[in-house]
Amino acid sequence: MEGEVSQCRVEEALGIVVGKWKPVIILYLLHEGTKRFSELKRSMPGITQKMLTKQLRELEEEDIIQRVVYPQVPPKVEYSMTDYGRTLSPILEAMHEWGTHHVVHKQHMGIVEKQAK
Repeated sequence: MEGEVSQCRVEEALGIVVGKWKPVIILYLLHEGTKRFSELKRSMPGITQKMLTKQLRELEEEDIIQRVVYPQVPPKVEYSMTDYGRTLSPILEAMHEWGTHHVVHKQHMGIVEKQAK
C-alpha cells in the first residue's frame, strides 16, 4: 500500500463487502449468474426476507449488483453482478485462499499449543 495509513481505503472496501450475507450473495451471483429473489433466498436458508432485501439494496447502492424489474404480473425481479462488481472476484478469491491457509494455520497452532502443555 502506498501513501499514508490515514489515507488507507481498506475500511471503505470492507464496509461494502463485509457481513454475514454480502459475501455469500456476491459469490453466488458471481458463480451462478443472474438470479431471482426467490432463488437467492432458497440458496441461503438462514437469511430472512427482510435481511436479504436490505443486503441487496446496499449492494445495489454501491453498484456491485444490478436489479432489473420486468413489467409483468406478478412482477419479475432479477439480480446480477455489474461489470464493476465483477472486479471483486480476484479480491474474494484471494480472501478465500487466505482463509483456507488460516484454517490450516489454526489447526497447526492447536497441535502446537497441546504439545506445549
